[in-house]
Amino acid sequence: MSRSALSRQPPRGVPAAAWARLTDFQRLVYTATLRIPRGETRSYQWVAARIGHPRAARAVGGALRRNPFAPKVPCHRVVRADGSLGGYSRGLSKKRSLLRAEGRHIPA
Repeated sequence: MSRSALSRQPPRGVPAAAWARLTDFQRLVYTATLRIPRGETRSYQWVAARIGHPRAARAVGGALRRNPFAPKVPCHRVVRADGSLGGYSRGLSKKRSLLRAEGRHIPA
């Protein structure tokens, strides 16, 4: 099955109607983000490359900023290339807390 076809299927626990309202790009970003293992992080650049848009790290950040399924779609696992937190719509302390709960320590 193609990456595009996979991204059209909503993840478990995400309403199909809400998933269908997303852009193809958002679905690709969220699908790639779902593949980041618990307790691990990846960069915005990694997500961009993973979905076939290696120069779209900022667009990935924009899609994650609008993620209506957090933390089900774990955008808190995406950080800057230097390992710093980047942004999180619920605040950086919440992002840090979610990562710590998964066993990942991010310095303040």
